[in-house]
Amino acid sequence: MAASYLDKLLRLLPFWRRGEQGEVAQPLPYYGQKRLVRVFVEGYDDVAFWRSIFDNFHNPYLRFEISVPNREDLPKGKKVLLSMLPSAGEDQLLCMDSDFDFLFGEATEQSKVVNSCPFLFHTYSYATENYLCYAPSLHNVCVKATKNDTHLFNFEHFMAEYSCIIYPAFLWYIYSAREEGDHLYTLIDFKQTVRLGYLDIRDNGAQTLAWLKRKVEGACQRLSARHPELTDRVLDYGAELAGRGLRPDLTYLFMHGHTLLDHVVMPILQTVCEHLRRRSIEKIHSSKRRGVAFNNEIANYKNAQRSIREVLLDNDNYTSSPLYQRLHRDIEAYISQTVERMRQRGEIEESPSLEAFRERMRHIAELP
Repeated sequence: MAASYLDKLLRLLPFWRRGEQGEVAQPLPYYGQKRLVRVFVEGYDDVAFWRSIFDNFHNPYLRFEISVPNREDLPKGKKVLLSMLPSAGEDQLLCMDSDFDFLFGEATEQSKVVNSCPFLFHTYSYATENYLCYAPSLHNVCVKATKNDTHLFNFEHFMAEYSCIIYPAFLWYIYSAREEGDHLYTLIDFKQTVRLGYLDIRDNGAQTLAWLKRKVEGACQRLSARHPELTDRVLDYGAELAGRGLRPDLTYLFMHGHTLLDHVVMPILQTVCEHLRRRSIEKIHSSKRRGVAFNNEIANYKNAQRSIREVLLDNDNYTSSPLYQRLHRDIEAYISQTVERMRQRGEIEESPSLEAFRERMRHIAELP
């Protein structure tokens, strides 16, 4: 019976065939003239993020393929990518989270390498999660999750206030990470200090921020009491980091990414989205329709909603971030220089399209 069914299916769909057990589909051949550039990232979760980054760099000469390292022992992570630096070049790029390497500048051997290699691109923010949580994009996350565009909460103002409040604790933590190997003020301690367990949405979270401020002030006072000799050094370090783009109101972009996403932004989004969904349901209830039409409307609205976390993880509305723009310019510079070297080697001929490409690169390089 099964064989007869498959025979009929093959007659209807002559190009279909059943795959062999264990058979893996092979990549389609590429017949264009573009040079393949392999881009290796830390883990599977990073493939989609960096794909969305490189999607902005379509050009006639290079194409990019994003993947995790292809090694028999299946290793992943930043250390694995750093071990691949000797093989990095025009055709093999490495893309990773900055962690604190951008802010550290040349203070450590690793940060020197991360900040200087022309074939290594890093986020400038602590991690990809910080981009996903970019404050100006969070209202759109709520709209996509709830299908309600009402402005109940000012995310930009709240995250700026949140950042200013945690800034002193962040300075203690990053100073500890650079000088004391995280022993002075550990990541666990920092997480406990800056995480939000709830959001009181009234007055744009004023009560929650006041509670957080008391918690941060207590933590910093305890650190100053234990290590009075370090207080001035920590403050001076803050002035040094300001030269690398760390402003009190942007601290959230440089803090531990998973802490920001899981313990700050998700509790905020859940509270705001709950209020938006409640307003939508109340609006439906206020209508005069009842019966089947009413039940269908309620069902349609509920079915239209999406998981907040899934929407947040798919968020790509961070391109106005100054850190993203810096990363964008780095990749543009790599493409421009690589294409020029290809021309010098005779791989690309002079043409109007090449000149148009150069003009586009010059225009982008002049952007602020």
